[in-house]
Amino acid sequence: MILAGVDEAGRGPLAGPVVAAAVVLTEAQREDLVGLGLRDSKKMTPRRREKVLARMLELNVVWRAASAPAERIDQLNILRATLWAMRRAVEKLPLDVDGVIVDGNQEIPGLSVYQQAIIGGDDIYPQISAASVVAKVLRDRVMTVYDGIYPGYGFARHKGYGTEAHRRAIAELGPTPIHRRSFSWR
Repeated sequence: MILAGVDEAGRGPLAGPVVAAAVVLTEAQREDLVGLGLRDSKKMTPRRREKVLARMLELNVVWRAASAPAERIDQLNILRATLWAMRRAVEKLPLDVDGVIVDGNQEIPGLSVYQQAIIGGDDIYPQISAASVVAKVLRDRVMTVYDGIYPGYGFARHKGYGTEAHRRAIAELGPTPIHRRSFSWR
């Protein structure tokens, strides 16, 4: 049975996209990555996440990612935008999967394969952990690029989360096009 692990990064920030990833691992890839320190991306350093993603690329791990920008988040709400991005990531996989295991308590609407939502799955199932790493690394890279496009907000440091410095920058400079208008900035 081929199962894809699915996770996201960026549900809580005030700015930037939410990024979802779907990952399929072979047994050998799973063992290699777990040996390298693969786990829930929130429990890994940025350097370790980058190292794990680089190894995933070396191992030719099958993965795809999709994102929902701030505009879509504001149109749909953060939950629906996240599930939309998750569905797109799964649908973009270059192989047919028998099912998906999703981190959290929500299954992905619109998929015709077996699904199971697993709270804390990103610290239990390596394919979900790998998806969390892909989503987090890609999102962090996007926010670093945005830091150069929108100077003064500190996106490279806080990645769009609602830090005191970020909220102060919004108050002083106003929101950017990547800020989520449906989120409270105060």
